[in-house]
Amino acid sequence: MKVLITRKITPNVVNILKQFGFEIDYRTGPPLSEEDLIKAVADVDAIVAVIPDQINKKVIDAANKLKIISCYSIGYDHIDYKYALAKGIITTNTPGDITLAVAEHSIALMLGISRKISMADYFIRSGKYHYWEPLNFLGATLNKKILGIVGMGRIGKHLAKIAHNGFGMKILYTDSNKCEVDQGIESEFCNLEYVLNNSDFVSLNCLLTESTKHLIGTKELKMMKPTSYLINTSRGAVVDELALIEALKGNIIAGAGLDVFENEREINKEFYNLPNVILTPHIASATYESRIEMGQLAALNIVNFLIKKEIPKYKVE
Repeated sequence: MKVLITRKITPNVVNILKQFGFEIDYRTGPPLSEEDLIKAVADVDAIVAVIPDQINKKVIDAANKLKIISCYSIGYDHIDYKYALAKGIITTNTPGDITLAVAEHSIALMLGISRKISMADYFIRSGKYHYWEPLNFLGATLNKKILGIVGMGRIGKHLAKIAHNGFGMKILYTDSNKCEVDQGIESEFCNLEYVLNNSDFVSLNCLLTESTKHLIGTKELKMMKPTSYLINTSRGAVVDELALIEALKGNIIAGAGLDVFENEREINKEFYNLPNVILTPHIASATYESRIEMGQLAALNIVNFLIKKEIPKYKVE
């Protein structure tokens, strides 16, 4: 059986698949175009897909032998998984150890934007620092503040734990379902409007679906406190970026920390000139530990399904 790996990823994926006798088509260059994907999938039984890969209907129709799409990610909005399932092809993802990494990065963005870390770093690199100024780069502390979490899944729950236990933050959260939060964490389940109205930091940790696309727009941003910060480590399209840019320009909110964007191949350049936003290139899960864990899960999803004839634990429904 043959597996297409669309991008250069951790070597444990290849090593595990080779142990089970898979033939591997391993691509290590830039993201494949739709045309290249269509050619590459013609004779494969499985795909290890990375976030830039758009596995759409055309690609799926071109895959004559495809049985499983194994996403090297938690998110799977780049896969037309419902169409694939209708054709008897399952999709899986890799939540694993990424949970800890993304939660930690959310905290890093909160600290980075509220304490003006990137601005202060640029100030020094520009040769402007000559002596201590008591009122330079004053920021907001996380201690005892209110954190609003939109999407209380694995990442949201771990974020709540870090924020409460490490910084004494109270947690407000909203989700499509009321979720259990660890005992001892001061938390309250409420609707989105209440979260936005009352939080000092709002962290987006939900999946991108039809119902969450542009969940945060002009109306929602105006609900937030002018001293509050928006953090997004989920998917870029959960936020209406044009509305966010206007809110940042007009000081509707104090700032934003963004790890994801609506168009990651061509990020809106208006962000570059805004002092009240910190930008990272989709690296929330970029730790050695999480990438290795993701690789193991991506490979084992294929092995368990094609070799062991088991339904993978992380099958997307």
